[in-house]
Amino acid sequence: MTGTVYTQTLDDFFRSVLDIEGFNAIDSSMNGIQVDNDGSPIEKIAFAVDACLESFKRCAAAGAGILFVHHGLFWGSPLALRGPHRRRLKYLLDHNIALYAVHLPLDQDPRLGNNAALAELLGIEDPKPFGVYHQKKIGYTGRLTPPLTINDAVKAISYLDRPPLGVYPFGKQLNETCAVISGGASDEALQAIEAGVDLYVTGEMKHPAYHQALEGRLNMIAGGHYSTEVWGLRRVMEECSVQLDIAVEFLDIPTGL
Repeated sequence: MTGTVYTQTLDDFFRSVLDIEGFNAIDSSMNGIQVDNDGSPIEKIAFAVDACLESFKRCAAAGAGILFVHHGLFWGSPLALRGPHRRRLKYLLDHNIALYAVHLPLDQDPRLGNNAALAELLGIEDPKPFGVYHQKKIGYTGRLTPPLTINDAVKAISYLDRPPLGVYPFGKQLNETCAVISGGASDEALQAIEAGVDLYVTGEMKHPAYHQALEGRLNMIAGGHYSTEVWGLRRVMEECSVQLDIAVEFLDIPTGL
């Protein structure tokens, strides 16, 4: 039989396994409890990439008392309680669902994070921090063991075998080194070129990065913002199941982006 927890207990737990405080100065996300419940005990935790009405409805249908997301509702500037934002908050309050968000700390974490998971899927040996963002490195890089073709790399990181947004084979046939930063990090392709890596994996591809990769002879995969950011959530979900002995469920709501 699984146990129950309270939102403050969960907040303490998440802060013990993720460096939430360490990103306060650079992360526009309000990391932590974004919406609290009325103090009731929680018997199940749901996990989703995005805080949206669909994920809230799926959370309620699953019988979960809290939703842990990567992309929350609050991003550093106040929003008027009107339109979709009001409807989202009203749904959470009406159904007594708490909302917990973790953005950059979940990308960077060396054990539970999106980028650590991608590095492991690709077979990056002894991954080192990579990708400076506001003076913090949030991705990972290292040698691929064994070396991979770009198509092999696509297969390794594709969640539920979903196709990537784009594959750009502008470099070597066989990749011996790789760097990864999940989500919207195509601008960091320049750092990958400067580091001399063979393959760069991220989620999205901005237009200018195409010619940067082409001229820099860099192989690049845009695996999808959504698809590259399911991995950390699933690792945190497993951690909760084991450490807290509580029921968990991942809500897969792909955007195709």
